Parts: sequence; structure tokens; C-alpha cells
Amino acid sequence: MAKQHKTPAVVAELGRPETPAETASRKARDSRLYRERKTVNNLVFSLLVSLGLVLVIFLMVPRGTGGFAEHEVNVASLATEAAPSAGRELAAPQVPEEWKAKQAELRGSDGVTAWQINYTTVDAESGREAYAAVTQAFTPDGAPVEDVWIAQQLEQQAPTGNESLGGLDWITYDHSDRDPDNSNVLFALQAQWENDTILVYGTDAPSTLRDLATDIAESLSEPKGTE
Repeated sequence: MAKQHKTPAVVAELGRPETPAETASRKARDSRLYRERKTVNNLVFSLLVSLGLVLVIFLMVPRGTGGFAEHEVNVASLATEAAPSAGRELAAPQVPEEWKAKQAELRGSDGVTAWQINYTTVDAESGREAYAAVTQAFTPDGAPVEDVWIAQQLEQQAPTGNESLGGLDWITYDHSDRDPDNSNVLFALQAQWENDTILVYGTDAPSTLRDLATDIAESLSEPKGTE
């Protein structure tokens, strides 16, 4: 008995059966669209998995409740730890309780090593937040720190006078008329202690920075072993 051939189905949009070429084209198109949909679905799934992993990691990482405003370092402890590397005693001044030491570290640049302390303070005269810094700079061979390096730290400000504080002679830089929002140096003091250059500067009141310089001078000059 002869095998009967199935009559090709009429395609609605064509109004007639597909030709073999049209059938092959349709199947190729359907296959391509399937692969594209699968690729998009895979991308979406991968993205969701990645976002889920990020969320898990975010939730697992411990986070403090405070930010920069609460951050504070222990200057005395850090000075003791850094002193052997520096090969000398490092300044660790006593400051008002409301001050916050934000940074205390040894830095090196242009052949100069510097013990740098940065504070946020409260200006006693205006009540506004201010800034104070201490720099103890020295060179490996004990040569004087160059004036160019000092000028860079003090924002190229010119000296305005001299005074004696805590047993040291200081060069003063009084530029209180500068804008504290655009400068870190409204008032500064520079002295020499042994082979080190000591800089005290900031945007706090000159009287406050003088007190800071006095404390540093007295602490550095204090005989070892005394309380």
C-alpha cells in the first residue's frame, strides 16, 4: 500500500502552505530568538545572583556607627611606637579634651622625614570648629630642613615676627586675615629643637596655637626620666 504524504499545513499569515525554504527560514528565526531570550534570561539571572552576593557581603561586613567626626587616634601611644624608627623623641603634646587627634604618623618627602599630627579643634574665641597641626621635621644626616620645604608646609606665607615660648625661639607667621575656609595656615610658629624643625600652625586662635607650641617646647626639653 503506497505511503500517503501529509498535506502541508496552511500558514495563516501566508494563506498557503510554507515552502521548504520558508520553513527552514522560520525554524532558523525561531532558534535564534530562543537563544537570544535564553541569553537575556541568563544575564538577568546572573545579575540577580551578583546583587544578592553583594547584599550578603554588605550585611556581613562590620561597620562602625561613627564617621570622621568621631575618629580619633592616641598621639602619645603612636609617638612611642614611632620613636625607634625616627631615632628620636617625638612630640606628643597635651591638648584640650575637646580636641580630636585625627592623624599622627611619620611621613617622608623630598629627603625630609616628618612626624605629623593633625587635630580638629574648637576655637575658644569664636566657638567654631578649627584646625591645628604639629610638624616635627628632620633629615637623615642631621642637616637643617630646607626653607623651601618649610614654606610648602606653611602655604608659602611670609614670617611676621619672633617670640620666645617654652624656652625656644620661634618665628611667627601671623596671617589671621586669611579665609579659614580656603587655608590651613592663619597663624604659625617655627622653631629649632636640636636638629629638628618644629612647626605649629592652623586656623585656631593665635593664643591657642602659642599654648600648643609652649607645651611642645617644654615636653621636648624636659629631661628624660622625669614625670
